[in-house]
Amino acid sequence: MSIVVNLDAILTERKLKSKELAEMIGITEANISILKSGKAKAIRFSTLEAICSALDCQPADILAYEKE
Repeated sequence: MSIVVNLDAILTERKLKSKELAEMIGITEANISILKSGKAKAIRFSTLEAICSALDCQPADILAYEKE
C-alpha cells in the first residue's frame, strides 16, 4: 500500500493509548487498530477530522504517500 498511516507514532509521541483515542472520538478500539495497522481500505473525513481535533494535528501528520 502506498498510503502509510502514522497514527501509532503520533499516539506514542502524545503518550496516548488507542483506547483513550477511541473514547475521545467515539469509535471502537478495533477501528483504531485497523487504522494503525494500515489495513483500512478507507477513512471517513469525519473520523479523520475527529482524530486531528483530538490529537491537535493535521491530516498529513497521520497519512503519508510513499511511492512503491
